Amino acid sequence: MASPSGYVTEAFTNPPNYSFPHNHLQRVMKDSNKTPIVLVACGSFSPVTYLHLRMFEMAKDFARHSTEFEIVGTYLSPVSDMYKKPGLLNSRHRVNMCNLAADDSGTTLMVDSWEAFQAYQRTAIVLDHFDYEVNTVLGGVQTEEGEHRNVRIMLLAGSDLISTMSEPGLDHILGRYGCFIIERAGSGMEQATDALSKWRHNIYLISQLIQNDVSSTKVRLFLRRGLSVRYLLPNSVVDYIEQNGLYLDENSLGSTAPSDKGKDKEPIKTESSSHFVTTAIDEQRVLETPLRNSLTLTEKWLGATGRGEVKEKGTKMDKHTYSPQPER
Repeated sequence: MASPSGYVTEAFTNPPNYSFPHNHLQRVMKDSNKTPIVLVACGSFSPVTYLHLRMFEMAKDFARHSTEFEIVGTYLSPVSDMYKKPGLLNSRHRVNMCNLAADDSGTTLMVDSWEAFQAYQRTAIVLDHFDYEVNTVLGGVQTEEGEHRNVRIMLLAGSDLISTMSEPGLDHILGRYGCFIIERAGSGMEQATDALSKWRHNIYLISQLIQNDVSSTKVRLFLRRGLSVRYLLPNSVVDYIEQNGLYLDENSLGSTAPSDKGKDKEPIKTESSSHFVTTAIDEQRVLETPLRNSLTLTEKWLGATGRGEVKEKGTKMDKHTYSPQPER
């Protein structure tokens, strides 16, 4: 049952010595005609990649060009160790890597460790926590004229997660808050959102103009095979992984979480693992398939143009989907 405030829970439990990060929260709006929003990306971030960071930049472009939103804050929220996903490094390392990535980004991206350093919290409760901290504790934001505004909290996620969203809490997440969905390679956004038509007014789809299919799963496979992951992750994160000998063995990830058997998990938290089963055969497929697909696409392009030119077809922009306009 929701609390009188509309939250899922009556009270929030904070980890020891916790304080909500708001050093980069924009407290005064630039355009009083817009709606202030904070974007929150929940996930494993094991490890955090350039695509995780790039998602925020795509969301900023979309908000600026296609909505009446003004983004006043952006956050990474690493999941608790008790989420118990295979490949999940312990929260101390994951939060450290996220902080390194945020610092390296040169942006206003912040890392909130509230979710990471305590018992597992559902995404709906995590978004409630952000709403409480930003609007109740900090008092929201102000316009340049001094008018108080509450900030709308919104989830930022990849399209590969949409089909894994479970019904419990879904109405709270998409009905109360809403979501920016970033296209991920290999997952069709329209098909994935068919079951979510009830909340279509609160779902904003963002196309990748430059396709990027980097995933934490692939990065872990590369590391276990002794392959370089530099330029897939921020340099500071690569250095941290090497210095601490992380991800060399799937069975020694440093997580203190027990077995996940029988655990009723909420799949929205992390990138879909259904595409990448960590058996020896499937690991080989993960590494070989992109190269094979790349060669096939190249052959198609060569055959279509007769001289190897890649011609990109533009599509029109609609209300909820950001994509390039056709050349005139």
